Order: sequence, then C-alpha cells, then structure tokens
Amino acid sequence: MKKFAILLNIVALSAVAAPMSQKVIYGNDDRVDVYESTRPDFIELSKSTAAMIQKRKLSKVGDIYKVDQIITLKTGKRVCENERFKDQPTVASCSAFLVGDRHLVTAGHCVDSQYKCNDNLFVFDYKMKNKDEATVEFPASNVYKCKSVLSHKLTKRPNKDYALIELDRPVVGREALKFRRRGRVQKGTELVVIGHPSGLPTKISDGASVTKRKRNFFMANLDTYGGNSGSAVFNVATGEVEGILVRGERDYIRRNGCTESNRIADDAEDSGESVTYISRVKGLRKLNN
Repeated sequence: MKKFAILLNIVALSAVAAPMSQKVIYGNDDRVDVYESTRPDFIELSKSTAAMIQKRKLSKVGDIYKVDQIITLKTGKRVCENERFKDQPTVASCSAFLVGDRHLVTAGHCVDSQYKCNDNLFVFDYKMKNKDEATVEFPASNVYKCKSVLSHKLTKRPNKDYALIELDRPVVGREALKFRRRGRVQKGTELVVIGHPSGLPTKISDGASVTKRKRNFFMANLDTYGGNSGSAVFNVATGEVEGILVRGERDYIRRNGCTESNRIADDAEDSGESVTYISRVKGLRKLNN
C-alpha cells in the first residue's frame, strides 16, 4: 500500500499547539464518518469522544450552542479539489475522551494550563449527519466546561504527553470508556483511532497496528492529522483504550498552487504516530468507572 501523509497548519485551522500536533496518514486513507461506519462497536465508542472547541467559536442562545463561523477544510487550508472532506467544517482544535462520570483525557499539549482549561469547551456528537450536513448546533447537554486539570505531563525526557481533566458536571447519556489498567499493548495489535483530524467532525479510522514499543509511548501507523491530538487509540479486539494520540509525521504539503496529501511509502522505517500509554496518566486508575 501507499501512504498518505498530511501536514496541518494548526494555527490556520484550529489553533492546536504545533509541532507536537503534526500527524500523518498511512497506507489507504481508512477514515470514515460515524454514519458510514459498518462497525456498531466503533460507533458506540465514538459516542464518548469529545471535540475541544475554543469558547470564542461558539455562541449560546437559550439551550443551544452554535458555531459562529463555518470554516471548511478547503477555505481554511486551501486544499486541492481532490482532498477528502474538503467541504466539511474545521472547528475542533483537539480531541478528548470520556474516562469517568465527569473526567476526560486528552493530550498534554492540548490543555497545558488552567488558562487553556478555561478557554475551551468540550463538545460531544460533533459529527456528520450525512454526507452533506454537519452538526454545528449542539444542545447544552452535549457541551461541558473544563473545571480543572487534575494531572498533566508534557516532557521530552522522559517522553510523556497527557492531561486528565475534570468537567463542570457529570456527563449524561454516554458511557465512560474502558482502558488498559495493567501491562502494555503488544507489537502487532490491531488498533482503531477515533477523533477529529484537522478539526473535522468525528472520524473513525482502523486498519492500523502497533509497530514499535517505547518506554512511555508506542508507535503505530494510524491515519491521523493535527486535531487528532488527544484521541483515544483503541485495541480492536478488546475495545479498551490503549493510549492517547499525541504526535506524528508531517501532514500536508503545497503543490501546484494548493495543499495536498504528502505520499510516503507505507513501510518507511522510523515513521509512525506516537501514542502515550494510557497507563502513564497519573490519577486515572483512581477514578470510579
């Protein structure tokens, strides 16, 4: 298989901290919208995925939050006409996932301070309704404030990147995800990642596996972009979270007057997306879920 790599200009699209937010597409582009998925188990897991959206991008009228200005992948990044999802909105800056009744995990570079905590909202069900219509209005029951950062790491040596945050109230209508509590995922394990590549509505992407294991993170050929930072990476066989997507290879390149996917050999050595082991998140195992 050939590999698509996609470098996202985070500042232009969704204000994610770079360069740690760079990601890449490996092999065939396996991303699908939630409504397209043929896996009921993946669809169920996606319900516990949240988009991190800056408060300034949303306005509240009554019990409804609405995206103020729609910027598509095409208008925000000037992608080429053949780019997938070019007409979908790019609202999210990072991804997160539910691990307790009022607790989320995301990447450490996404929420690296109480200021970032206060400046963002966490929104569930930001997804495509069908091929033409995105959800850009959310009931207040799907939107949560970040109350506090319970634990956080963003270090190169040792290489750790995670944040455990507490929301302003318990989350209703969705289940906390199960996660690995002991040991480490094995090389070759099949994976699926669910999150918001390039700030897009929720995407489910499988067809990946663990390629290398390091002390505090593992490598995988996951199809992810900037905006996937903080996404849950699941073990396909068990449905448990194995880690947090945190960084990777370059995403988009400029060519022929527009931005397009960079193509790299699928089996290129020393390439891959980095995923912090879920077991490295301090305080996570103390949660009652």
